[in-house]
Amino acid sequence: MPASWIPALCLGACLLLLLLPRLARAEGAVPIAITCFTRGLDIRKEKADVLCPGGCSLEDFSVFGNIVYASVSSICGAAVHRGVIDPSGGPVRVYSLPGRENYSSIDANGIQSQTLSRWPASFAVTKGKSSAQEATGRAVSTAHPPAGKRLKKTPEKKTGNKDCKADIAFLIDGSFNIGQRRFNLQKNFVGKVALMLGIGTEGPHVGLVQASEHPKIEFYLKNFTSAKDVLFAIKEVGFRGGNSNTGKALKHTAQKFFTADTGVRKGIPKVVVVFIDGWPSDDIEEAGIVAREFGVNVFIVSVAKPIPEELGMVQDVAFVDKAVCRNNGFFSYHMPNWFGTTKYVKPLVQKLCTHEQMMCSKTCYNSVNIAFLIDGSSSVGDSNFRLMLEFVSNIAKTFEISDIGAKIAAVQFTYDQRTEFSFTDYNTKENVLAVLGNIRYMSGGTATGDAISFTVRNVFGPIRDSPNKNFLVIVTDGQSYDDVRGPAAAAHDAGITIFSVGVAWAPLDDLKDMASKPKESHAFFTREFTGLEPIVSDIIRGICRDFLESQQ
Repeated sequence: MPASWIPALCLGACLLLLLLPRLARAEGAVPIAITCFTRGLDIRKEKADVLCPGGCSLEDFSVFGNIVYASVSSICGAAVHRGVIDPSGGPVRVYSLPGRENYSSIDANGIQSQTLSRWPASFAVTKGKSSAQEATGRAVSTAHPPAGKRLKKTPEKKTGNKDCKADIAFLIDGSFNIGQRRFNLQKNFVGKVALMLGIGTEGPHVGLVQASEHPKIEFYLKNFTSAKDVLFAIKEVGFRGGNSNTGKALKHTAQKFFTADTGVRKGIPKVVVVFIDGWPSDDIEEAGIVAREFGVNVFIVSVAKPIPEELGMVQDVAFVDKAVCRNNGFFSYHMPNWFGTTKYVKPLVQKLCTHEQMMCSKTCYNSVNIAFLIDGSSSVGDSNFRLMLEFVSNIAKTFEISDIGAKIAAVQFTYDQRTEFSFTDYNTKENVLAVLGNIRYMSGGTATGDAISFTVRNVFGPIRDSPNKNFLVIVTDGQSYDDVRGPAAAAHDAGITIFSVGVAWAPLDDLKDMASKPKESHAFFTREFTGLEPIVSDIIRGICRDFLESQQ
């Protein structure tokens, strides 16, 4: 947009806002009671008086823009954000406006509005006409509710399908190759997939990117957390045309779509579902490599493969195998055409919800189980025991702990063993670090061998089917009164990689007997407890090195 246009547009917006109250007073319509979640696009009139209920939770409002709001925004949320009403509700006048290319974000009146790159319709709000009606959050009705029946509660945000953890970008084909009609059929199919996924605050989150001459991110992961909002957003996406530069769009998505600012969540698999009608008009192999480097799982949904006469126009007939996350058949999906696609929805959803198979988003930070075996013998002492816990916490906090990510457990040992917490007890980093910091010092003898056997049996045993790689970090300050070789060998045979860390009087031979091979990179020693801190980075690098080698 030329800079010279900006003052004129600002002047026009200001004049509009000055005229809105006058127009509102001229209208004498009875306000329509709406809910906290009614959006601008739900009001089909150019001007409408509505009545917002009281008691809406400010956290539940979805608001996009400032002064002028995208029509997908909550009307009552926009009214509170604008200062037209307070959270106790009240009358609001709504004005329909044209769409905009950009909606700004600002924190006002307790609501943080969000940015939106483009939306086809907008609205503005002013103070509405007062009414004796009470805002109940229900549609206006002259009938009295039957005796004994309660009014419906305002719906709460749905948590979604907690068993389907994924951050998904649908990369749809918007080129002239697919055409307007098939483009609409494609949107319908994507909408059905989005609906079946079970989108919600704790379930899958989705966004949409359109591939054409130039890629366009239609909406991000953070913009919508309900299936209904996503379906409306998909429906409103317009056909762009141009060449099907799928490779360019895939590369753009891998680099720009999955960021913390746009709503990506730690420990959740990142997925791009690429729809290709025919074949891409640019190189897709390089884009696939870039996506893998960014930890993104690429799925290719191919529709209407090139017929033999068209194969000469395809740059690389093996483009699907070269673009997907892994060429194992799991990440590719084919449909013969866009008609009768309902039967293909469920199988695709099942794939997208199988987070164990998302190999490209698996890293040493989100795909490991780490148990800490902590010496609580009398020779340690309380102050040094605190230094050991700090050492353990500094390792743990590096990893992406979640119910489908990295998992942490801790066992303290003397002659006896005490499971402080197991892998399934806590699935957030905050909880794990809090519990680690509050472990009580036991004091007693030193039986490291028995402690290893106890940990293998009681901590690793219950999660033997976990897809994560298993690690055991042993921290001790003295010689064990029992044998450590046999229990350590059994742990190695069970697929557990052991790092041994000795302090003060811990014999180097014991440390090497416990450590995995090569011993030199899995056994560490320091004279003082204050020397544990530099070893933190060695342990983390070692875990990541061993994880990568296990994936080869």
